Amino acid sequence: MNPLIDLRSDTVTKPTPAMLEAMFQAQVGDDVYSEDPTVNELQEYGASLFGMEAGLFCPSGTMTNQIAIKLHTQPLTEVICDRTSHIYLYEVGGIAFNSAASVKLIEGVRGRMSPQQIEAAINPDNIHYPVTSLVSLENTSNKGGGSYYTVEEIAAISEVCRRHNLPLHLDGARVFNALVATGENPKEYSRYFNTVSVCLSKGLGAPVGSLLLGPKRMIEQAKRVRKALGGGWRQAGFMAAAGLYALQNNIQRLQIDHDRAKLLGKALEAAPYVTEVLSVDTNIVIFTLAPEVNPDGFISYLETQNILATTFGPQQIRFVTHLDLTDDMISGIINAISDFKA
Repeated sequence: MNPLIDLRSDTVTKPTPAMLEAMFQAQVGDDVYSEDPTVNELQEYGASLFGMEAGLFCPSGTMTNQIAIKLHTQPLTEVICDRTSHIYLYEVGGIAFNSAASVKLIEGVRGRMSPQQIEAAINPDNIHYPVTSLVSLENTSNKGGGSYYTVEEIAAISEVCRRHNLPLHLDGARVFNALVATGENPKEYSRYFNTVSVCLSKGLGAPVGSLLLGPKRMIEQAKRVRKALGGGWRQAGFMAAAGLYALQNNIQRLQIDHDRAKLLGKALEAAPYVTEVLSVDTNIVIFTLAPEVNPDGFISYLETQNILATTFGPQQIRFVTHLDLTDDMISGIINAISDFKA
């Protein structure tokens, strides 16, 4: 049987032998006491990449996002984000549950908001409205098919935030995909964002974990919130070693994932049963099946070819490329796309 090809997400990756060796060799301590040397090294290294003062290692990107939102908001305040944002759609209503804040949703373009839209969404000083307290960007945009902001676009949004005294948070679950695509430097981000969440367990290939980056004072507060959320690590250095390896070795190879995603996008554009393929900017391919094609039937067909994928909306399918794929696997996917009969 052909090897399993998993396109459901870039979260499905397994540690490579070199990453596993780094994990086995990790020096560990009790991170609740800030005594795990590998966790400390990861936090310092991640912060230095972005020119931030400090970092905090957490189990998930959802936790790093939710901690940041908690720090930036109070009850009766509001977060501005795109209507397709992960913090709104896929974090279990955590903004309301954890922070007692509301959200102002913007209809962006493939998950990207404009400075004009953000400015128009800021509430006036009126007791009938929640106080606008935070703007959150997602880069790359998951629901936007891996679309991304450039530093120039972020700078324009940051200017709006500064004029209105609003902090700016980055949900950077796939931020390195954006940076590899643009060729920009992560340190360029530090002047624009108050806090940055960076996922280590997607395209970078670590088994678990995300970093929250920001000012030292805020990260100290974040430790307390993480503890309240049940995120106090003990000997977390084994996981931190994987994240450190990922940051030091797996960033530039993301271009391979982007190139492979573009190959899949071209194959889908040629398929008669596909009506639309969103522009393939990074490692996410979202496409729309013709009305007569049953999405579940298409997923079942892929399974017969030992390919896993997921539906992503009405008539939509999502493929995500990652480091566990090979050129032969990409060829197999392209053949499966070509052979499908609607």
